[in-house]
Amino acid sequence: MDSSVHLDNVMMQFDDFVAVQTTDLKIESGEFFSFLGPSGCGKTTLLNMISGFLDPTEGCIHIGGENMHHIPANKRPTSMIFQNLALFPLMTVAENIEFGLEVRGIKKAERKKTSDRLLNLVALPECRDKRIADLSGGQKQRIAIARALAVEPRVLLLDEPLSALDLKLRQHMRTELKAIQRKTGITFIYITHDQGEALTMSDRVGVMSAGKLQQVADPVTLYRAPATPFTASFVGENNRIEGKVISIDANRVNLDCGDLGLLSGISVHELSVGENALLFIRPELLNRRTTISENCFTAQVQELSFEGAYLMMEATPINAQSRIRAQLLSDVNIGDLSIGNQVIFGFNSQDAIIMAAKSDV
Repeated sequence: MDSSVHLDNVMMQFDDFVAVQTTDLKIESGEFFSFLGPSGCGKTTLLNMISGFLDPTEGCIHIGGENMHHIPANKRPTSMIFQNLALFPLMTVAENIEFGLEVRGIKKAERKKTSDRLLNLVALPECRDKRIADLSGGQKQRIAIARALAVEPRVLLLDEPLSALDLKLRQHMRTELKAIQRKTGITFIYITHDQGEALTMSDRVGVMSAGKLQQVADPVTLYRAPATPFTASFVGENNRIEGKVISIDANRVNLDCGDLGLLSGISVHELSVGENALLFIRPELLNRRTTISENCFTAQVQELSFEGAYLMMEATPINAQSRIRAQLLSDVNIGDLSIGNQVIFGFNSQDAIIMAAKSDV
């Protein structure tokens, strides 16, 4: 059954405030799709339009090829898991799962068959008769998923459901959620501001900022080939260096970066000589150099943070104001590092991405 979702040029405006700019996006049937962005960027508004809690100001939404215009939330082939889970505390686990089926008039024997199947799916068959208060955070999360799946939605909508869990449990539940999605084959649309969640679980991710969909791509592409300055800055850590284009050779661009000297990288946008540009280089792609060569600059160490396998360093390039961050293996050639030392850093041109400064919106 087709469970694709098409946002057909939808826009959402509240009075003079545009919460979601015009967006055209096709989410494929059976896909795990995440909207990623900071608070207030419009991602939950998009989810509420898909669910039917909000009607778009412009455009329309199709689910399985069917126009959802004027179809209320309770009639749409969707189910939602809210941030606070909204489980009923006075009901047992089984009663929570079966609630939606009871409202629809499904007979008791069929409800029990469904709840038993879903409890096995989320690996909690022993919790059937427990009260919600007796469950751990992770168990509550899985029961919320089971309840949402009980009504057999074609699309499951998840609004930051892991935000209240501790780090270890969040990491565990990422694996659980992806496994459940694979088993059921249901389209999952997930909302999060946590890039780790989005990159770990999703088939594709839509990065949002100020109501605008900045880029849609698979996690590897988002990380390695961001298309906008916002995506480059928001998805993973990145060093941002300003410069002016002085020469272009195919897609390799040379920048005059002031006190950092001449630096080069691979262009994302079409650029011209004399144009202001931005160079992005990941902390893990910066390395120490013992001799001066291309893409090198000297920086003074300001902070050192031991992170087990890695050492994170913050340093200020000589005669520059901004700081750069470098991630080094903690067991390789770091014995002489200390705050105040000067270190030569370098990077390979093909590892740096260069974008037009005017695209920084």
